[in-house]
Amino acid sequence: TTTSVLLLFLASLLASVDGFFFSSSVVAPRRAVRLGASADVVVIGSGIGGLSCAGLLAASGRRVTVLESHYELGGCAHEFFVDAAGKTVPSSSKRMMNSSESIFAFEAGPSLYSGLSPERSPNPLKHVFQMIGEEPEWVTYDTWGASIPEGSYELSIGAENFVEILRRYGGPTAVDDWTNLAKTLRPMAQALMRLPSVAVRSDAGVLVTLAARYPVGFFGVLPYLDKLLKPFDMRSEDSPYFVKDSFLRNYIDLIAFLLQGLTAKDTSTAVVAYMVEDFYREGAVVDFPMGGSKGIIDALVRGVEKHPGCEVRRSTRVDKVLVDPFTKRAVGVETSRGETILAGEAVVSNCDLKQTFDLVPEGLSAAFDEERRRCLEEIPLCRSFTHVHLAVPVEAVPADAPPQWTVVKQWENNDLDHEGVDARGNVVVVSVPSKLDPSLAPTGYHVLHAYTAGSEDYQHWEKFETSKPDDPAYLAAKERAAKPIFDAIATRAPLARDEAIVELIASPLTHQRFLNRHRGNYGLAIPIGNDDGLDFPPVKTPLPGYFRCGDSAAGGGIGVPAVAASGAQCANAIIDVFDQLRLNRHIRL
Repeated sequence: TTTSVLLLFLASLLASVDGFFFSSSVVAPRRAVRLGASADVVVIGSGIGGLSCAGLLAASGRRVTVLESHYELGGCAHEFFVDAAGKTVPSSSKRMMNSSESIFAFEAGPSLYSGLSPERSPNPLKHVFQMIGEEPEWVTYDTWGASIPEGSYELSIGAENFVEILRRYGGPTAVDDWTNLAKTLRPMAQALMRLPSVAVRSDAGVLVTLAARYPVGFFGVLPYLDKLLKPFDMRSEDSPYFVKDSFLRNYIDLIAFLLQGLTAKDTSTAVVAYMVEDFYREGAVVDFPMGGSKGIIDALVRGVEKHPGCEVRRSTRVDKVLVDPFTKRAVGVETSRGETILAGEAVVSNCDLKQTFDLVPEGLSAAFDEERRRCLEEIPLCRSFTHVHLAVPVEAVPADAPPQWTVVKQWENNDLDHEGVDARGNVVVVSVPSKLDPSLAPTGYHVLHAYTAGSEDYQHWEKFETSKPDDPAYLAAKERAAKPIFDAIATRAPLARDEAIVELIASPLTHQRFLNRHRGNYGLAIPIGNDDGLDFPPVKTPLPGYFRCGDSAAGGGIGVPAVAASGAQCANAIIDVFDQLRLNRHIRL
């Protein structure tokens, strides 16, 4: 959702600049093409970040080639298809054209979106859609369900109903705590929302793309800058954000954890300010793309392929990035089929942290090798997920069940490593996307997608790395990990598992295999204001001509808006100020 945006462009305002005022940050001339080059830019990976970057580069006139190793596009947000026997049916298969066959569509990644259906929005992905001129069709809803230790509810979203939740489950100070917190944070959020994070660039041109183009937002944020970049402290009594009520503290922790995999104490005040303001959004609704997450990916792909000389390839694994031995610059890629694809301007990695480094052999760039060592040794990874996918008869999901619900077993626990909402299996999100778009399941059926929210430690799965998928011990481990998910599904749909005709359980090993995620990670777990000085690596790597975007790069983090912002900021690092301004004029705030 929009509240997951990390707003790392604030850090850009404080950071040193690295280029001439109106120049591109790329060392080579903007339109330089090497002899035999097959593209201006090669993008490795088709996640939302990579496709956002590719679409903006294509719209700026670059010839872009996107290479995806999976047979489905979308990275962690891809959609996959199975038949009634639970066997995979690739979307490119002729079987997909057989209207008489029962095919179920499942989402591998997020099922929760907001800030995308309104014409004016602070959501970076909305801004990408506006700049590339493509967008899916949206359906909206406003009811959210939850089961928490204090009870269960189904209410419309928005500030008024949240106050009702506080009255129902909070202590005597809950409403006043919330009112005071909102009064303090909302002015900060309103200033932030006047600045699009997709307009950030890492050189002095940011003064044109942000300060000159959005002066009200730019100068409105400056008085709050120091506060916004600090960790959010709601537990110290002398903090301006102090929250006395334990229920409200727990709820804020829950939202922060769902959106970025970290609880509020490790989150910037900027993010929490966004979260609070989101409750007060006029006409607040939750969005869902027709066609599921594939609708988002298809729109982004159209934004690339409608331009001459641009393409998006699937089932094309990149083995390594090619580096010119003389200029020490990234000049292309080599695929697993032995194909060499040259890039005249840049190579962009939309891979996770480790794979972005692994694609470049050691010894080619001392600066890149030093960054590799430091990042891989010091930066912690977010934990992984366990997912459950079910195909069930319509009757197995009550008609009055909401399209989405969340289950929290307990606010505190005895987990030695994680003592709050982030304990293993403690928080589960359940989605029934076919309630919103019936085309995702055959007539008479629903599809369910449920997952433990970023609480699965890979260490529990290391011993199964060499096991076969049908290994009894591995299957038993998946069953144990999925138990809280099935319990969460049963809170609203108690018959779902018994009546399912398709049941799939995905572990962190599944994510490592199919999504190319090292140890099944979903991004970097970097607490704001950490004592080690850790931060997200910049979109421009120390290897000239090699860039990165997504959840493991600056501007990114977990969440759809964050990776879209990272993709845009990566594109901005490749194009010049004037090209960027031509794109940014389509943004509507």
